[in-house]
Amino acid sequence: MVDQSQWKLNHTMLRIKDPKRSLEFYKLLGLSEVNKLEFPDNKFDLYFLAYDGPKSASTGNHWTDREGVIELTHNYGTESDDSFTVNNGNKDPGKGFGHICVSVDNIQAACKRIEDAGYKFQKKLTDGRMKSIAFALDPDGYWVEIISQKKVEDTKDITTTETSSYRMNHTMIRVKDVEKSMKFYQEVMGMQHVRTVEQKEAGFNLYFLGYGVDTSKDDQSTAVNPRAADEGLLELTWNYGTEKEEGQVYHNGNDQPQGFGHICVSVDDLQEACKFIESKNVNWKKKLTDGRMKNVAFVLDPDNYWIEVIQNERIKKSSDW
Repeated sequence: MVDQSQWKLNHTMLRIKDPKRSLEFYKLLGLSEVNKLEFPDNKFDLYFLAYDGPKSASTGNHWTDREGVIELTHNYGTESDDSFTVNNGNKDPGKGFGHICVSVDNIQAACKRIEDAGYKFQKKLTDGRMKSIAFALDPDGYWVEIISQKKVEDTKDITTTETSSYRMNHTMIRVKDVEKSMKFYQEVMGMQHVRTVEQKEAGFNLYFLGYGVDTSKDDQSTAVNPRAADEGLLELTWNYGTEKEEGQVYHNGNDQPQGFGHICVSVDDLQEACKFIESKNVNWKKKLTDGRMKNVAFVLDPDNYWIEVIQNERIKKSSDW
């Protein structure tokens, strides 16, 4: 019997060119390396980054017992390959994945700190109509949304920022048919629908889902986004009319050109969770019994995005990660 209340949206995987440059950027954002897996025979390494400070949401937890982890995948040699570039998910022919998002204490100070360190922005706070969000660019051109945990006007005169209070708030992917996607993520993956943002004039809606979210804490008076203090949310972006288009509309990040790889859910009992998911008549990229790695599975969502399923090692010891 599975207990989906214990499931977590554990991590988001991004392929990177140069781990040194990427780690410098994400550590500037306050993330710590909580695990590293090396696969020299297969010529790649995995870096797992999370907020692990005194004010973080899951300080000291095993990396599988967290939400909002970022997995950086480095294939050996790309750092010295001038022809190697990453698909950031925001331009054709690779449009699909949109961004990851970090929520911060004092957004003006946080953005200034990023800019002072020499990093570029896709959108600064002062750009466009929306003055409460920014998009920084990591070394591979991935978009990192910056949102505020407080009212923006309340922090405009504050010049300091404390990264230990930051959260890896959400991961955004674009979906073709929001009804099918919402049904999948709620009925198969057991997520709660916690927030909808309608942008009718712009022709799109945003749907936020997560695990174990206390919706009683929603308070529009304390933040631009009442879910800004959460970690491990999934944002589905639906552009009106895409559900009427033929075939696959969005790129899953794993076909060429590659970039974003997958999101990952850690579960209470890996074997039972996969049996439950199987009972929902889903499509698999990799079942537990496939290949050499018997401790991970990959299920496909309605847009063929990959969702890795792993064991939460705090609940049930199964691997020496």
